[in-house]
Amino acid sequence: MVTIKDIADKAKVSPATVSRVLNHDDSLNVKETTRKRIFEIAEELEYSRKITKKVTKKLKIGTFYSYSPEEELEDPYYLCIRLAIEKKIKQEGHKRCVLSLSTSQDTISSLDGVICTGTFTKKMLSTIESWNKPTVFIDTYSGTPQSDTITVDYKGAVQNILDEFIKNGHSKIGFIGGAPENPAESNEEDSRYIEFCDYLKKKGLYNESYIKICPYKAKSGRLLFKELYDENNLPTAIFASNDSVATGIYRAAYELGLDIPNDISVIGFNDIPGAKYMIPPLTTVRVYMEFMGEHAVEVLEHKIKDGRTIGVKVLVPTKLYVRDSVRKLL
Repeated sequence: MVTIKDIADKAKVSPATVSRVLNHDDSLNVKETTRKRIFEIAEELEYSRKITKKVTKKLKIGTFYSYSPEEELEDPYYLCIRLAIEKKIKQEGHKRCVLSLSTSQDTISSLDGVICTGTFTKKMLSTIESWNKPTVFIDTYSGTPQSDTITVDYKGAVQNILDEFIKNGHSKIGFIGGAPENPAESNEEDSRYIEFCDYLKKKGLYNESYIKICPYKAKSGRLLFKELYDENNLPTAIFASNDSVATGIYRAAYELGLDIPNDISVIGFNDIPGAKYMIPPLTTVRVYMEFMGEHAVEVLEHKIKDGRTIGVKVLVPTKLYVRDSVRKLL
């Protein structure tokens, strides 16, 4: 079994530092690169942290998933998170109740807390808030100060992606993705799109004509890549907002007789299981989905135990996996 000492030895830090980083001790003065390295090594060694059982009561936890099973299969990101949540709840001996907007008030009243994943409309958030239960959101902001959020360090991830393109000589960089199915009802913009625009503007490389906004689906990536091609306005590189969109771009490139990466370079996001088996293997950002799901349960446990009413935000680092989908320009 992997121990904290194993991680400390590999990271070349003390076991105490590893313990405090994995427990998200904000008072610890440590470099962000060290913090990130510790999380990566823990993931690599498949470390499973045993938390002190401060919560002795077995809880009844409601889970609210905005994605349907069919949508999860198309975008495995939320599938991985959901499975991690359910596994952790089972390991801790808690009861789980799947919720919907029409769940009865009697059922809601019986819950100790709620974990929410997916993308949410304003109506959904209003309903969840009305339940008045300790709540943890994964990868979305509720807008309410009492709810907790576990989300991805999108700023750092997007900067790493764009630096990889720029390092390889790309100055014509596009973006495909960044919108839910019903943008008018959505609670927020995609952080990946916001950071993409901000960073390229700072670099003097922003070109709005290289941007296509669409839902996070393969079919959307396929259609909008073809739109760029038909407009005779194809950049040399495209950042796909997730790996499903990247899959659609791959399909469109094949249908148009284009080669990846020689004709178009692509970087995705999430590092879904099939990304490394694409042809060519997709360069993409690894998001620690399992950790986010497991940690959501732990955060909720302690929120309930402590009676905390002020929300916290946990920012989870990422890692760029460089494979073969980016061409180095001469």
